[in-house]
Amino acid sequence: MRSHNLAGLYDLPSVEWSTVTDRLSRDLTQAPGSGGPDRHTCWLTTLDADGAPHTTGIGAEWLDGSWWFETGRGTRKGRNLDRDPRCSLALAVQEFDLVVHGTAEVVTDPATVARLAEAWAAGGWPCRVDESGTALTADFSAPSAGRPPWHVYRITPVSAVVLATVEPGGATRFDFEG
Repeated sequence: MRSHNLAGLYDLPSVEWSTVTDRLSRDLTQAPGSGGPDRHTCWLTTLDADGAPHTTGIGAEWLDGSWWFETGRGTRKGRNLDRDPRCSLALAVQEFDLVVHGTAEVVTDPATVARLAEAWAAGGWPCRVDESGTALTADFSAPSAGRPPWHVYRITPVSAVVLATVEPGGATRFDFEG
């Protein structure tokens, strides 16, 4: 991974990637009513067929050093990703704003899908693996996810930009080497 300090002209330090991942690994809630700076929303941007951006709020999970989300393959974002896997995910937490650019791929490994179902259930969404073993179902999901089955996607990052929102501040771009 390479990093580039975007705030050097203000004599601000680079943000360490470990600072970002350490924060992402603890207590990111999307629970209704949790409010405040510890509540976050993730925004996923995909590309429509004409190249226009399509941005929608999603429930994403940071687990094992990756971003994961679920959606129906027939949704607009699902169709966009089937055609062009490039995407970005943006979120804000109290300590920083983060945008990750990368590609999203459908994950069908039954063990991985089950692990993500457990993580989402532990976070308050009572989903479960469907009869295929490769997708999720539940009594409800976000309206933008479409009808079940919901497929699990993993984002493989190409780059990320983090803007620190607490002292000492800073902004850093990270380029991940494949």
